[in-house]
Amino acid sequence: MLKSQNGDRIFDTINMVLLGIITFIVVYPLYFVLIASISDPDLVNTGKVVLIPKGITLMGYVRVFQDKEILTGYRNTIFYAVAGTMINLFMTLTCAYALSKKRLRGRSFFTIMFAFTMFFSGGLIPTYLLVKSLGMINKIWALIIPNAVSMYNIVVARTFFSNSVPAEIEESAMIDGCNTTYTFVKIVLPLSKALISVLALFYGVGHWNSFFDALIYITNRNLYPLQLILREILIQNEMKSAMMEVMADGDDMVSMQMKIASMIKYAVIIVSSLPVLIVYPFLQKYFAQGIMLGALKG
Repeated sequence: MLKSQNGDRIFDTINMVLLGIITFIVVYPLYFVLIASISDPDLVNTGKVVLIPKGITLMGYVRVFQDKEILTGYRNTIFYAVAGTMINLFMTLTCAYALSKKRLRGRSFFTIMFAFTMFFSGGLIPTYLLVKSLGMINKIWALIIPNAVSMYNIVVARTFFSNSVPAEIEESAMIDGCNTTYTFVKIVLPLSKALISVLALFYGVGHWNSFFDALIYITNRNLYPLQLILREILIQNEMKSAMMEVMADGDDMVSMQMKIASMIKYAVIIVSSLPVLIVYPFLQKYFAQGIMLGALKG
């Protein structure tokens, strides 16, 4: 008995050490970017900033938010993320709920057709031509409609509905006179908060980080999402830094510009990542629960 207890303690200790190391490996880069964004670039580049910010300055953030396009990008990205996620949830939940019902005629056929898209796609050029023929070039819908649903998330949601929502509850609602739509809205969805939170997080993060679709379909700068604007800022500052390194040769002004470019690089990362990092803790409980329910009972 004592040997068993000692073995458990050793096992728990090893697990805690390994988890601590993994946590440090994941968290420290984010923490370093944060302290580097408010530290003197010279101290950062010489390796003197490790755990505590030194030579604190907010010049990087000031320069980032001096660009009016940053605020426009924030506004656009928030709209794309909120509107896109709402459409994603509507399409995914309704489709998955229908496919979870054995009484649906042609359920197998529809499932196979939808699953086909997980492995084969039309390709970039046909997709662009389709979006263009629908008149969505330079329209906000070009960033929302083509990615309105994910078959992988439909599979997760369908599994959840099939295994985690008791059929007896739905049958009781039907006996009481509820139709399918009312049952889905008033009974099934309230029982699916974990699933909805997981899907909202998946879709929301996807919309927030997306820039490639905007790069292809959007040329109007007033419709640029935040990530595309930040990408341009990073590229421009990298080019400026490369030119300044060649021109430096003791020029104090050029040296200062190089410092500012370095600070902007870290500030841009924080600006683009902070909203998602703020939202995630509020969904963490539902996220873990939803993943378990949607994946283990398939």
